[in-house]
Amino acid sequence: MISLLLILIPLLGGLITFVLKDAKTAKNFALAVSLVTLAVSVFSVSGAAASQLQYDAAWLPTFGSRFTLQLDGMGKMLTLLTAISFPVVFIATYNNEYKNAHQFFALMLLTQTGLTGVFAAADVLLFYFFWELALIPVYFLASIWGGEKRIQVTFKFFVYTFLGSLLMLAGIVYMYYHNPEQSFALSSFYKIQLTGAKSGLVFWLFFIAFAIKMPVFPFHTWQPDAYEQSPTAVTMILSGVMVKMGVFAVIRWLIPVFPQNAAHFSNIIIILSVTGMLYASFIAIKQDDLKRLIAYSSIAHIGLMCAAIFANNTTGLNGVMIQMFNHGINVIGLWIVANAIEQQLGTRKISALGGLAQKAPTLAILLVVLAFANIALPLTNAFIGEFLMFNGLFTYNVWAAAIAGVSIILGAVYTLNMVQKVFYGNTNTVTENAVEISGNVKWILIVLVLLIIILGVYPQPVFNLTGDTIKTIFNK
Repeated sequence: MISLLLILIPLLGGLITFVLKDAKTAKNFALAVSLVTLAVSVFSVSGAAASQLQYDAAWLPTFGSRFTLQLDGMGKMLTLLTAISFPVVFIATYNNEYKNAHQFFALMLLTQTGLTGVFAAADVLLFYFFWELALIPVYFLASIWGGEKRIQVTFKFFVYTFLGSLLMLAGIVYMYYHNPEQSFALSSFYKIQLTGAKSGLVFWLFFIAFAIKMPVFPFHTWQPDAYEQSPTAVTMILSGVMVKMGVFAVIRWLIPVFPQNAAHFSNIIIILSVTGMLYASFIAIKQDDLKRLIAYSSIAHIGLMCAAIFANNTTGLNGVMIQMFNHGINVIGLWIVANAIEQQLGTRKISALGGLAQKAPTLAILLVVLAFANIALPLTNAFIGEFLMFNGLFTYNVWAAAIAGVSIILGAVYTLNMVQKVFYGNTNTVTENAVEISGNVKWILIVLVLLIIILGVYPQPVFNLTGDTIKTIFNK
């Protein structure tokens, strides 16, 4: 029942928010709903019995599909990340103004509903339903409240994701008709035995759909534009949580359903992933826009996760598990800093900034910790994940790990260069009147920084949480 509550609370909250015309009331109500969801999610991780994390009901019996929800360790971790992200985003952007705010916050809560459903679904058709439910509100959020180029950027985002969804649906239908049990239950999909060229073709249908969502090179071109033009609150959810849909889907059933194809095509996918890491890192170095720099940085981090998955060993997969959670925390923190700067100074251009540490020393200190986490400095949460992923990749192929390792140096270059140009040096006409960040932004960043340090020093709780998932995957 807990898994159902995690979906129902934001769903009902979003529908109610649509009728709350007062902007402040809608904002406060959405925040309250997200906090209640967070409380339920914390209980699911810390105290809920296994039976409370499952739900099963009739849905589409004619097609052999049921409304089945089940949270294993990975599902609990990602629903917790989702539940943390939304109140963090709402609090950090509390002072942002939106036209028709009730509609904005309602769509945000519906996005949370879809994301949680993706991570909880144990039926493939239900998974597809929530996959679409998570995307549809984002189209409206980006196209209505986005930047000047929002229409063309949202159209590009729509084309990419719609194509990916069609490929996935075609693969699902093909698998269903080759399922002796005539069921959409995920457990029955694990038993399907496909061979030959058709098996490889279906594998690529699913992989491309998931690669677009992560995104992995060369299916990434929608991402920087979408991140730049979307409202920052939406960008936080896109990069902090939504990209994990693709990573999750690869781990949850692409690898277990197509183990032979995954092994056969691993070289190609790892080459694409490592290429994307280097490409994104070089592009990030040249960026003058904070949002685009963070966007390309995210592509590089996701590329390493994808490569580590297809290295097909427990070390790399352990790294991916913890990094999914840690990347979400870290990148949302970076977006909060970018939003705070833009809201106060009206610009995101790195070249137009400078000397902010003199005016906002607290923000400078917090950003430095976030920057260290972004480059996986030891004692930050990202270190152990990246260490394990590179270790897993090294076990698979020394050269792949060595080439991918160049991205560590490049990441330090663009991250520390950004910190130096934005926060140090002399103030200018843009930054001379800057002030310290507001209380809600400061405290939410402090919470994220504490999480970064705690998980950097003691990451074992995440490993304990996801260990059962890894064992299940390698035993299939």
